[in-house]
Amino acid sequence: MSTSGFTLTTSAGQQVTIKEASSTTYLKGTSSASASAVTKGETVLVLGTTSGTTITATQVTVEPNDGGGTAASTAAGVVPFTRGAPSAAKSVGQVPTNYTEGSGTIQSGTIANKATEAALAAYPGGVVDRVVKLSNGEYEVHYIGVNWPHHIFVSQDYTVLGAS
Repeated sequence: MSTSGFTLTTSAGQQVTIKEASSTTYLKGTSSASASAVTKGETVLVLGTTSGTTITATQVTVEPNDGGGTAASTAAGVVPFTRGAPSAAKSVGQVPTNYTEGSGTIQSGTIANKATEAALAAYPGGVVDRVVKLSNGEYEVHYIGVNWPHHIFVSQDYTVLGAS
């Protein structure tokens, strides 16, 4: 921790620098909190914009101490990133039948934050660089920093539908 942010280690062992902005909001679970809620050993969800391994945070959520992300992480079968090690292409759940990579409208603000939060709860350990609204009203969350998945599909009510 510093006056301008903190450093974290992802579940894949990658070091990420989190920069605080004047507009950064903090939550502890679902309750409003301050930056002091982030302490060593806490599990956090960070939403924001990325530049390399730095995230300028718009929102930081300190996960509950009841194992908040552990069950989701285990259920999702997190695949740690190994540079230069391609993984076999696969899909799980529902992938939109007419999905074409690169199609849709870039989303921001609350919509993008909610879709990102849903995707990272199901598939922790990576970084989201954009959220796209598809023609069917669902969202494609573009996920980087891990071998798989690369696209996470989220419904209009922010439920993860599938991944590829």
